[in-house]
Amino acid sequence: MKINKPWGNEWIWAKTDRYVGKILTIRQSHRLSYQYHNTKEETIYLMKGEMDLEYEENGVRKTLRLKEGQNFHIPPRMKHRMIAVTHCQVVEVSTPELDDVVRLEDEYGRTKPS
Repeated sequence: MKINKPWGNEWIWAKTDRYVGKILTIRQSHRLSYQYHNTKEETIYLMKGEMDLEYEENGVRKTLRLKEGQNFHIPPRMKHRMIAVTHCQVVEVSTPELDDVVRLEDEYGRTKPS
């Protein structure tokens, strides 16, 4: 199932009651929401391109440059965002809670007003 997003698209290639597999295509210079998940746990693998992963650790926002072949584990409640330095393809494997997204910042107007 392919889902168009303002930053590119995601293709869900596996969905069970225990896990979900996706491929995200992120256009160059686009950024996903700065977000976290209450329950959902993810591991991402950068298949193609180069991206910056913004994340928060111990209350400090950090940026990690990922290159092809590198991965990163995102536990529940870790604030994070993917930023495509070049056109990217990302494999994401996660627990199945697809609607568990709390957007803190979003360039496409998808955060709820406080």
